[in-house]
Amino acid sequence: MEIKVLSSKLVKPAYNAGAAPATEYIPLSIFDKVTFRMQMAIIYAFAAPAPSTASIEKGLAAVLAQYRAFAGQLGVNPDDGTPSFILNDRGARLVEASVDADMADMAPAKPTPDLLKLHPDLEGELEEVVLLQLTRFRCGSLAVGFTSNHVAADGHATSNFLVAWGRATRGLPMGPPPVHHHKDLFKPRSSPRVEHDHRNREYYWPSATADVGHHGVGADNIVIHKAHFSKDFIAGLRAKASEGRGRPFSRFETILAHLWRTMTRSRDLSPEETSAIRLSVDGRHRLGQPAEYFGNMVLWAFPRATVGDLLNRPLKHAAQVIHDEVARVDGAYFQSYVDFATSGAAEKEGLAPSAVCKDVLCPDVEVDSWLTFPFYELDFGTGSPSYFMPSYFPTEGMLFLLPSYIGDGSVDAFVPVFEHNLQAFKECCYSME
Repeated sequence: MEIKVLSSKLVKPAYNAGAAPATEYIPLSIFDKVTFRMQMAIIYAFAAPAPSTASIEKGLAAVLAQYRAFAGQLGVNPDDGTPSFILNDRGARLVEASVDADMADMAPAKPTPDLLKLHPDLEGELEEVVLLQLTRFRCGSLAVGFTSNHVAADGHATSNFLVAWGRATRGLPMGPPPVHHHKDLFKPRSSPRVEHDHRNREYYWPSATADVGHHGVGADNIVIHKAHFSKDFIAGLRAKASEGRGRPFSRFETILAHLWRTMTRSRDLSPEETSAIRLSVDGRHRLGQPAEYFGNMVLWAFPRATVGDLLNRPLKHAAQVIHDEVARVDGAYFQSYVDFATSGAAEKEGLAPSAVCKDVLCPDVEVDSWLTFPFYELDFGTGSPSYFMPSYFPTEGMLFLLPSYIGDGSVDAFVPVFEHNLQAFKECCYSME
């Protein structure tokens, strides 16, 4: 698929009152500092007749005036050297492109490296926080490749921005403005109490961990499998996992437990090995912060079990392990993290954030769940997108869960696996055993 780039420019915020506000510096929060240093890359597809570039750009300029962090840059405050978001209205990068092919030729297919062509070039040092590419297809369809720096915003905040962008494009009120971090937020208690082992959860000692592939297997033979779970299949899984339990496990807990077991079985691991999941937990309501908080406010739960227990015990066991570990990451846990992160201990001891990107996670798993984010509410005036998906992200063991574009309550899972494990994964993916 050959993409022809037509133009590239910076879209700056458009302020109703005329003059732009002065440059501001927003310090990185204790949550921004431990999140993944990566680009969050997603793709939207809009069927013909697709929205015009002019209307999308006008809406982008309007929404950036409200979400200035996405029009700024990452840097330091010159007054005190504090790592900060610089609200300088540099703008978001907008690339226009075209392709002499139909949308149906590539979508909704499984993720391949071709998807990277639907984004601006992400190599090298990126000066912008947000980069966008509008790719027009021969059939009149439009692909919107959206990329943002994860340090600037988590999935919750980014989905708020995307919905507001669509509303601005349609000339509607954008909704409540974002609430930004400030230096008096996330203060330790008057008597700080570190009640959890944050040194080995949100942080780690770099000298103690080697980042190598499992069993010497490299990352050059990873394929991304798209698994589709129908509403009926999910209902059956939940009934099986929740049998004899007063309150059924959630859809998320059930699907993740099933995929955890399926991936473990397909990897052919020894029963004594331990497998852990890293899954994000939103701290907004746990810390009494508004849903409009813009930035990162996520920590992680780490369910873990031996391979033998995962495979020899029923689905209910895996679901319960996930449920119990997420429940532990409550308001008290978040406050314990605040007390630890503001104490200076991590810097003094030379700890590093444990959220680092790897090519291979085996025997572990990581999950990004977009099941509850309103990504499908991005409407530029021609209706909701025909589909939405993560871009190509070939990290073995890194799962993405999102509502299917079919819109019937089914779920799509994007599962990167080693090519030699793919057949085994397929064989047990739709089994309820």
